[in-house]
Amino acid sequence: MKKKLTIALVAHDRRKADMIDWVKVHAPCLSQHRLVCTGTTGRLVAQAFADAGIDADVECMNSGPMGGDAEIAAMVVRNEIDIAVFLIDDLNAQPHEADIQMLLRQCRLHNVPIACNRISADLMISSSLWDDPSYKPIEQSYIRFDRK
Repeated sequence: MKKKLTIALVAHDRRKADMIDWVKVHAPCLSQHRLVCTGTTGRLVAQAFADAGIDADVECMNSGPMGGDAEIAAMVVRNEIDIAVFLIDDLNAQPHEADIQMLLRQCRLHNVPIACNRISADLMISSSLWDDPSYKPIEQSYIRFDRK
């Protein structure tokens, strides 16, 4: 696997504090990679790095409701995202639910690991497989299954 990853970070409003805390915990690791974020999340992530005096490559897309989720989904389709962390507010309806589902679906279709809670994000970012040059993800297979 490659050493420098492109990591998408997305967090709904009520999950932004959790995302920023997660970023602070993993700042030494995350600062070694390219981070692509939806608008407000990206500004908060960049500020967290700046406050800690850490140089980081943070690119901001539009906010989620203004198309940021769709922009990141397009990057997934173009194989420009290696992993995604999307902290979703499951307790409140989102006006851009279709874009959220599109991003999740594209990650699944294109074999991009996506964490939707902190423990899965912790496990993904700390996996030793990222440093294993012999590890090659297996391509997805959609073969018809007939029950007999």
